[in-house]
Amino acid sequence: MENQNSLLLNNDPFLRDLLLFSTIARRSSFVSAGADLGISPAHVSKRVATLEQTLNCKLFNRTTRRVTITREGEAMLIWAKQILENVQGMLEVSHGDRVEPRGLLRISTSQRLGRFHIAPVLALLRKRYPKLEVWLELMDRRTDLTGEQFDIDIRVGDVTEQNLIAHKIASSQRILCAAPSYLAERDYPTSLTDLTQHDCLLFRDRDSSFGIWRLEGPAGMETVKVTGPMASNYSDIVREWAYEGFGIIMASTWDVAPSIDEGKLVRVLPAYRQHADVSAVTTVRASQSEKIRVCLEFLSEQLSSGPYALRGIK
Repeated sequence: MENQNSLLLNNDPFLRDLLLFSTIARRSSFVSAGADLGISPAHVSKRVATLEQTLNCKLFNRTTRRVTITREGEAMLIWAKQILENVQGMLEVSHGDRVEPRGLLRISTSQRLGRFHIAPVLALLRKRYPKLEVWLELMDRRTDLTGEQFDIDIRVGDVTEQNLIAHKIASSQRILCAAPSYLAERDYPTSLTDLTQHDCLLFRDRDSSFGIWRLEGPAGMETVKVTGPMASNYSDIVREWAYEGFGIIMASTWDVAPSIDEGKLVRVLPAYRQHADVSAVTTVRASQSEKIRVCLEFLSEQLSSGPYALRGIK
């Protein structure tokens, strides 16, 4: 079975030039792009010049040491990628299961989830499907899938954008915890409203309301405004502060399960929890891609029962 590059290179010249353009942009090198596609450096320069003439704009700034894409080139690259992805999608549909997943997957997620779970799972994915390329970016903010050209954003909690599709890949929830030393000094809260009298360590998640905790309990959904002397946008820092007895935290079960097992943290108000399933978010168009479908299935499988699965609380 011919791969996507071969199919493009054997067909329309404009598609061949767009593929070359995208490869140069990714590799930042005419020579490397030519080597990837089996084209001589001289022919690469000729084809780029032809494409620049066709598009009536300069795509790259070229020096003896480096190649950088121009501002006009960045705008053209967005279109080029969309065209190539549409062609690849058509080929995947026409060939069905006969095509091995291939091509670049651009994935974003939050820091801790990415470091300890998503990254190792993607390494296993790459071993199973060696023709896939993976770019993983960790950021503690919500990703603009279209504007930043990501295929998948892996999120914890609700997905509210109507133009996106949320694929649930793991069940999870957030719970309240504190160190034994803090609870020995301040005692256990007995109701959600008691939290207003406690020090709560605030983590500014990618999409959560800062200082507002919404949890489901015996009486249904309840909301409490919490405050505390320390806050951060990095979950590792907040958890370390909790270990040291500075206050109560709300965190995902998979994030604090080991700490509870080790006795570093104790669950507080166990009747309360916040649903925080893990979802892989895609655009409607991207959800139809074979490589993305395979990735989503693999993530769901591994995060549920694999060696890097998201643990619950026993």
